[in-house]
Amino acid sequence: MRKFLLAIAFFSVAACAEKSTLVISKQYGLGYLPLIVAEEHKLIEKRAKAAGLGDIKVEWATFGGGSTANDALLSGSADLVSGGVAPFVRLWDKTNGKVKALLTLNEAPVVFVSNNPKVKTLRDLTDKDRIALPAVKVSIQALVLQIATAKEFGVKNYDKFDRLTVALKHPDAYAALSSETEITGHIGLEPYSDLELLNKKNHKVFSSYDIFGAPHSANLVWTSEDFYTKNPKLAKAIVDAINEADEWISTHKIEAAELYLTSAKSKEPKDLIEKIVKEGVYRSKPTENITVFSDFLFETGAIKSKPKNWRELFFDAVGK
Repeated sequence: MRKFLLAIAFFSVAACAEKSTLVISKQYGLGYLPLIVAEEHKLIEKRAKAAGLGDIKVEWATFGGGSTANDALLSGSADLVSGGVAPFVRLWDKTNGKVKALLTLNEAPVVFVSNNPKVKTLRDLTDKDRIALPAVKVSIQALVLQIATAKEFGVKNYDKFDRLTVALKHPDAYAALSSETEITGHIGLEPYSDLELLNKKNHKVFSSYDIFGAPHSANLVWTSEDFYTKNPKLAKAIVDAINEADEWISTHKIEAAELYLTSAKSKEPKDLIEKIVKEGVYRSKPTENITVFSDFLFETGAIKSKPKNWRELFFDAVGK
């Protein structure tokens, strides 16, 4: 009987215990700077220990796009993933709300840069143009292109230029745009759009801020309801860690820029990265135009459910 009671006690404790190993992903670009700081300063480990969770092991992965991140989350190879609004909203819909965002990472414009001098607006694109972005049709960059196209040609033609898009990681797209390749455009985020515009052969066609007329959330961290409900203390520790990283960035901008360059093993100009960190990389609130994306996805039939407001997309312990 005593052994039976001990067994019950053991399994009860095991069922209540939170994860001791955490796998979280980030992507390329300055929008993920809070995650880079959290990784390099081991802030999640610190916050988890302070919450009484002991020594948590945090493993980091870097993906090239939101589709890969979603696959990792669905397969169980990652506990939390990060990426753009578009792939997140699609997965929220696909799982009937069983996947939600834990926090937003930043607000930043999605910028279309071209090296084709003839392309001043979308109406100038031809079959000879090729536009690089992280994932065809499903990335936030692809969605911004569709929204801009719908605004210019009508919503029935929203996917008019999808056939011109090519899937490339941001670093590869930046390199391709700077060389003589088939790539004539890149829809990206900081710092890649800024780097591309340093080249006088390149020019900006539009930014998402131009299209929406206001800033918007760009990147988020999301996870499954199963993880969130089974690991409430760890989820809060993660939110607290990212908030701490954000506060550190705001008071250590030069160091944050150096940390980004070192962590990313980047050869980007230090003065440019420092300038972007000083002037950009803003944390955004969940309310900042995030439903513009979900509304459009619903209108075009890409998702079946339309969130009534931003709160439907986030867990209760949402980061600022």
